[in-house]
Amino acid sequence: MAGLGVAAGLGAAPAVAAQGRGHGHGRRRSVPHDKISIQLYTLRAALGGQPGFDVVLQRLAQYGYEKVELAGYYGRTAAQLRDFLQGLGIRATSSHDGISATPAALRTKLENAATLGQRYVVVPYLASASRADWETWADQMNAEARQARRWGLRYGYHNHAHEFTTDLGGGLTPWEVLTERLDPRYVHLEVDLYWVYTGGVNLGVADPDRFTIDVIRRAPQEVRQFHVKDRDAATGDMADLGTGVVDFARIFRTHTVEEYIVENDTPDVTPLTSAAVGHLYLDHLEY
Repeated sequence: MAGLGVAAGLGAAPAVAAQGRGHGHGRRRSVPHDKISIQLYTLRAALGGQPGFDVVLQRLAQYGYEKVELAGYYGRTAAQLRDFLQGLGIRATSSHDGISATPAALRTKLENAATLGQRYVVVPYLASASRADWETWADQMNAEARQARRWGLRYGYHNHAHEFTTDLGGGLTPWEVLTERLDPRYVHLEVDLYWVYTGGVNLGVADPDRFTIDVIRRAPQEVRQFHVKDRDAATGDMADLGTGVVDFARIFRTHTVEEYIVENDTPDVTPLTSAAVGHLYLDHLEY
């Protein structure tokens, strides 16, 4: 197994993987190898600096990644990036792209995603204390999602913690506005497990894992993608997979998705180590 061999050379990875075992009871399941991806924002420093884009993607292929979620093209056209990734046996199946400012920008975004062979385009971040803003954004996402469907693409929204904690008036939250207003026929959710868990912590819930599970279960929209990101017990910061407190096995037992996307905005050692540990953890997690 390529991911195991390469990651093992990085030191702590085998011990982290072992933590993934032992969760659950009875018949065990595991994350399908071909559903593991990584958000390239995790590797932004290495991609834009040293060792550089080409070497980083080569390493990801060696670790066993077959999919990536894009956060920019790093100077390449969509066609050039597609051809480079194909040569490594990697597909860009998803991307983070903000709401488009103009119809022309939307067409370019969707055309590029189709050129790359993506299945998903995902809005990565929105923030406001205005209910009107969230309603407008939801309507814009619905309109973009209908256009995306014509290109054969699924259109999603990626959460942070503030959607659960911002008071828009009378206790109404952005998450309530979004899940009420986003059209479930066209818009899906890419649930970031760290941020939902953190939202639960910030709200003072007794069981943040249960809060996360309830968010997933109660959403009218389909949850098609997970951002799999751990949380440090002491600091609350992001942590490499298997080293924190999020009970991924418990969450995965309640809901399966089409992509399990490794992410860590603040890698514990180096971005490449975080990527290797993340793949190894998911590839060996039983639940």
